[in-house]
Amino acid sequence: MTVANLRRILAHPLTIGMDLDDPATTALRKEVISTKPLLKAIYDEWYGMLAAALPPGDGPVLELGSGAGYCDRYIPRLITSEVFHCPGVQLQLDAQQMPFPTGSLRAIVFTGVMHHIPNVRLFLAEASRCLRVGGKVVMVEPWVTPWSRFVYTYLHHEPFDTEATDWSFPSSGPLSDANIAIPWMVFKRDRAIFESEYPELCIEEIRPFLPFRYVISGGLALRNLVPAFTNPLWIGLERIVEPWMQQLGMYAFIALRRR
Repeated sequence: MTVANLRRILAHPLTIGMDLDDPATTALRKEVISTKPLLKAIYDEWYGMLAAALPPGDGPVLELGSGAGYCDRYIPRLITSEVFHCPGVQLQLDAQQMPFPTGSLRAIVFTGVMHHIPNVRLFLAEASRCLRVGGKVVMVEPWVTPWSRFVYTYLHHEPFDTEATDWSFPSSGPLSDANIAIPWMVFKRDRAIFESEYPELCIEEIRPFLPFRYVISGGLALRNLVPAFTNPLWIGLERIVEPWMQQLGMYAFIALRRR
């Protein structure tokens, strides 16, 4: 049996066959998260991490890619946004050209968005412009390790190209086009280039984590691959392998601070 056939068999019934670039698919993904306890626990963890990393003080916090999520339950007065119109989302905007005054944002947060931005340089320039001094970009993004390289190459539906020479890609759709490797390329492989081009953005933390649970949850596209009651066992296993996250982590928590 091919991987493609296996994915069709395991596809989540709510979104099977739907166009990734259709806003209706993003709206249905919110329901997918709410009905999958393993996946919801992961999003709860992600949003808690984002909220805990916010800089102190008042000021607006912007979330990119809010359509399928519920980060506003964790961050009060969060400005939610999406690249296309979605029910319950406050703003429709392009992360490469954001409608905020210079120095006006306390933070920009997101999960799984950066690798969908066609020209990351434009986003980084805009983030730097919009953030106040001491403001942060806080994200959870796919990460490249020996284990994740195997998963993203053979088991994942999104494009994955660690050999790409640029931090951009041609885009014909906001979600169907991507390069999962871009966060790793920018902040790891090409870190010296990033630091040279954006000296005002300091990398505060890069922490690889989550080697197994997202895979066994089935993510947004597939059914649960294991029963929900096994979640504590998988959390325990991930704690045991914590010293090897540089080899096993599939995602990374990344925090940038505006100097």
